[in-house]
Amino acid sequence: MQTALVVIDVQNDFCPGGALAVVDGDSIVSLINDKMNDYEVIALTQDWHPGGHSSFASSQEGKSPLETFEMPYGTQVLWPDHCIQGTKGAAFHPDLNTDPANLIVRKGYNPEIDSYSAFFENDQKTPTGLHGYLNTRGVTAIDLVGLATDFCVNFSAVDAAKLGYKTRVLENLTKAIDLGGSLDSARSAMIAAGVTLES
Repeated sequence: MQTALVVIDVQNDFCPGGALAVVDGDSIVSLINDKMNDYEVIALTQDWHPGGHSSFASSQEGKSPLETFEMPYGTQVLWPDHCIQGTKGAAFHPDLNTDPANLIVRKGYNPEIDSYSAFFENDQKTPTGLHGYLNTRGVTAIDLVGLATDFCVNFSAVDAAKLGYKTRVLENLTKAIDLGGSLDSARSAMIAAGVTLES
């Protein structure tokens, strides 16, 4: 069985000091680097928004970060401006070892649709290309690590399970935002989808 490691959004804006910082988000970087030694297939995802992305609160008149907004594809959390293409905030954390990666998937670059999952944009239809790549490598199982547990890791894990991969989230190598109980909700959603949560 070929297992891939998918490293979700270990970027400056999701680490302390960033525009959408996850508490202790940088504390897992060295652990992820060590974990890469166990895999032949490694993919990294990178949030990669154009300026003025529709999911930014600054793009929706009268809205503040962390409020919700109805998009054509459903309810969207509005975020502070973050991971804007070409900025320091969008870059991978400087301590993350990107050399072993076979593939870097950039997501969220369509200005009209946010993209939490490594596999699909938030319309749940537009693919990122990751599934096709993993198929060509004969991957049947996926281990997920990175940021943030309750958003991009969660959506990626649920989609991976739906696509038929044996899916694990290595929780000691993730960190959560945890907005109003979002971590508990995400854990329940992952378990319901058949994802294994491993601490």
